[in-house]
Amino acid sequence: MAVNVYDQANALEDALRKSDEFQNMKDLYGKVNSNPESKQLFDEFRQIQMDLQQKQMQGEEILEEDVQQAQKSAEDIEKDENIKALMEAEQKMSELIQDLNRVIMKPIEELYGLNNQN
Repeated sequence: MAVNVYDQANALEDALRKSDEFQNMKDLYGKVNSNPESKQLFDEFRQIQMDLQQKQMQGEEILEEDVQQAQKSAEDIEKDENIKALMEAEQKMSELIQDLNRVIMKPIEELYGLNNQN
């Protein structure tokens, strides 16, 4: 009997949406968006991140001014309890996704013997 991998992937997506980690992140994101100061800081931080990533991908030089702006924005969001909590929740979700990725990649790693090359 053939397994439909996409059905399993859709089930995994549903499980992620129902997970405590995602629900917590969703709640905290709502708190950030419902607080005008938090939302503005968060939106500015994300825009700065996207601008820096775009410069990197296009091979543009990242100026000292860009770095200082990013550092100041990071310092500002660290002071905001709503954003700080959201970022901690994002980190937990990222760890969960990394764990899932290790599980998903295990058959390929075993096939090529990648675990034996330590």
